[in-house]
Amino acid sequence: MNKIARIAVVTVLIVAVGVVIVIKESNKADLTSKDFENPSGKIAAKEIQPFENDKGEESKTLPRLVDLGAGKCIPCKMMAPILEELKSQYQGKLNVVFIDVWEKPDEAKKYKINIIPTQIFYDASGKELFRHEGFFSKEDILGKWKEFGVDLAKTK
Repeated sequence: MNKIARIAVVTVLIVAVGVVIVIKESNKADLTSKDFENPSGKIAAKEIQPFENDKGEESKTLPRLVDLGAGKCIPCKMMAPILEELKSQYQGKLNVVFIDVWEKPDEAKKYKINIIPTQIFYDASGKELFRHEGFFSKEDILGKWKEFGVDLAKTK
């Protein structure tokens, strides 16, 4: 290959990398919006009460499921109705908490998460039992609680 062809190839590669970086940055800006778009139209993750607001005495003696995600993350949006259903169905037996780490980035550091969504299972004393990354179905969540001896099927 002659010198001019090599320069052309290198130039094209540099431009391509630049375009990719610009596209990624613009997507990142779109994803930081605080608006939640739920494809089902039924339940928004921000309706699930944040961890900090759940300070009742009863809540301190219950097992806790903390889901760390974001409003526009597709798997997080898929988790929203499951979390809301668990929160409603097992009220008084299980605390279900959603934390939007795009709105509260310090929480991602605090909980040491790598990807979203991440679900963290805590026993009633606050000890972490298990951590899962990605979408987690209701059946799998209930099965995991059962593995830990928390049989939520006996509730309502």
